[in-house]
Amino acid sequence: MKFGTFIPQGWRQSLTGIAPADQWNVMNSLAQRADQGGVFDSIWVYDHFHTVPEPTHEATHEAWSLMSAFAATTSRVKLGQMCTCIAYRNPAYLAKIATTTDIISGGRVQMGIGAGWYEHEWRAYGYGFPGAGDRLRALEEGVEIMEQAFTTGISTLDGSYYQVDGALNFPLPLQEDGIPLWIAGGGEKKTLRIAAKYASYTNFDGSPEGFEHKSTVLRGHCNDLGRDFDAITRSANYNVVIGETEKDVADKLDWIEAHYAKTVPNSAAKERENFASGPLVGTPEQISEKLATLESLGMTYAITYFVDSAYDTSSIELFESKVARNFL
Repeated sequence: MKFGTFIPQGWRQSLTGIAPADQWNVMNSLAQRADQGGVFDSIWVYDHFHTVPEPTHEATHEAWSLMSAFAATTSRVKLGQMCTCIAYRNPAYLAKIATTTDIISGGRVQMGIGAGWYEHEWRAYGYGFPGAGDRLRALEEGVEIMEQAFTTGISTLDGSYYQVDGALNFPLPLQEDGIPLWIAGGGEKKTLRIAAKYASYTNFDGSPEGFEHKSTVLRGHCNDLGRDFDAITRSANYNVVIGETEKDVADKLDWIEAHYAKTVPNSAAKERENFASGPLVGTPEQISEKLATLESLGMTYAITYFVDSAYDTSSIELFESKVARNFL
């Protein structure tokens, strides 16, 4: 199993209380730590503009600016976004951004891509908010444009949502066969079918039951399209709340509630509940057992989020030493 980890960029209230002038140093130090540690295969950021669970005036740093910066300051880890919203940037332009970042990094960019969902930021930035069907059809067109750009250097598509006519993307990405596509989302009729057609990686429901079901649906689409199901790596994202004892875990959940109460007091109790209900919550032994179950179902890439990482790396250290190294 491989592991990735999210770098706090503020979207989930993950930089609250840290002065803006200090935020890059915090983010970069965690990226450097992951790069040098050997446990994490990749680092990730979210592609969002407004915080959750509510829009606030707290920091939310832009994903591809961070990708380019991390490309220059790290040397080993892969660089991903979970996930880039297709509508926020023209896909031919996005392919150029990703390719330039890939070259800066020496060939380490991963393209996480999805249809988008956060209505508040869509409307605030003037993108409107099309229905789910339109967003998914736009995703498929955008992915086709990017695949052309990454593999041939020339994109042409007269689509319903995007029209490009000989858009040039040279030089090509450094990676053989282009930048890998991570198609994120578990929509069973469209998203997983797009994934079956184009993706090197998928990212969907990380609960054992949900993961098994989505995998079955993906396999069906692969069979329909003549794609090798086993050629697609299936991943999931996990909020990790870990402690040496169950009391330590409870104390961290209390910290999470208190942390959210600083900025979104009406949502703090709900956020505590959301974190507490995740699969990777518990002692190292409990989390290892859950991961072993998920691995048996074919989940071979876990992307971890540590809510307290900007303030205290002890959760990451415990996970690395007593969980992750058992699966590498």
